[in-house]
Amino acid sequence: MRLFQNKNSITEFSKQRSEGVLTGFLSFLSVKLRVLRGLFILLLLTTNYQLSTINALSLDDTLNALDSISQNQKSQFRWDPLFRDGVFNMGDHYGTFSAAGREGENGFLLFDNRELFTVPLPYNENGLLVFPEGFVSTLKNTFTRLYENDSSRFHIATIIIDPGHGGRDSGAVGKMSVNGKTTDIYEKDIVLRAGIELRNLLRETYPDKNILMTRDSDLYRTLDYRSDMANAVNVAENEAVIFISIHANFASNPNARGYEVWHITSGYRRSLLDSSQHNYSSDITAILNAMLEEEYTTESILLADSILLSLGQTFGSSLPSRGRKAEDWFVVRNSRMPAVLVELGFISNSQDAALMTSADGLQKFSRSLYNGIVNFINIFER
Repeated sequence: MRLFQNKNSITEFSKQRSEGVLTGFLSFLSVKLRVLRGLFILLLLTTNYQLSTINALSLDDTLNALDSISQNQKSQFRWDPLFRDGVFNMGDHYGTFSAAGREGENGFLLFDNRELFTVPLPYNENGLLVFPEGFVSTLKNTFTRLYENDSSRFHIATIIIDPGHGGRDSGAVGKMSVNGKTTDIYEKDIVLRAGIELRNLLRETYPDKNILMTRDSDLYRTLDYRSDMANAVNVAENEAVIFISIHANFASNPNARGYEVWHITSGYRRSLLDSSQHNYSSDITAILNAMLEEEYTTESILLADSILLSLGQTFGSSLPSRGRKAEDWFVVRNSRMPAVLVELGFISNSQDAALMTSADGLQKFSRSLYNGIVNFINIFER
């Protein structure tokens, strides 16, 4: 079979073929141009979108964003202009960074020396440090998580200081000779001064905790009043209360000396839960009370040991330790919380009495109680 009849047919075919190739190329080129134009438009839109979302916040706006995490926890910022390093603080947590040399640089944000994030770094804009949204978002999310973790842990919400006696109840009475003149000294006065000084130290360290006193002046308080006040404190979930009753000792033997700390006996059982307040059976209530009692007894022993250790570190061999003891004191056994009773020293002993009535000696006692409580809280809240 012949494909082409003559020369003209061949020429016509070549012409048609050339025209087809050209048409196809132009069509291909047109498609390519449309694709390139679409890609260019997409790139332009993407670039504009990125530029429009790379925003930066001022320092005030950044701090306001962090302060929204908690009403009780405020954020702080420290800046070292020499090394261009910054630190954001919230409570015990902190995030550190080094500022960028120019906009758009990424770098590290380090939290609590444990967690490392890569973020767009803060940079200088018109003489002011500004913070990219990505940086602020990471900062806020991490602080929020750390704050929520802290909130789920047990912590001491309230510390109750109970200076013994007061008013018409003077407590133990001792005698001191000052400049050849004998004068009476009262337990109620010594423990009140120690309690007030302890309260002031704790309030300075723990502005977020309730530091309460059963009395802050020469008032008479019944034993029921003291324990009822402690038990009336409202605490939220994962919160706890500790109770410290302060006294001075007395003995018929004038040579008796030293400090001691008492806690409730492990065999004593209190009604910590009232069956009328929940739907548990009486058997379950008894079991729960036993479990809570063991918990409170253990914590009371830890608190007592912490105070004893602190007193020993302060006074050394100059004042003997009479150790930790167990007794069912009324204010201790009726307080539904870890509770201890501290005997500072013997008001019937001239050396102890001189120590407890001097400004320096009483400050040492108060500081020892403070250090013991702080050490216990650090362990409890860890």
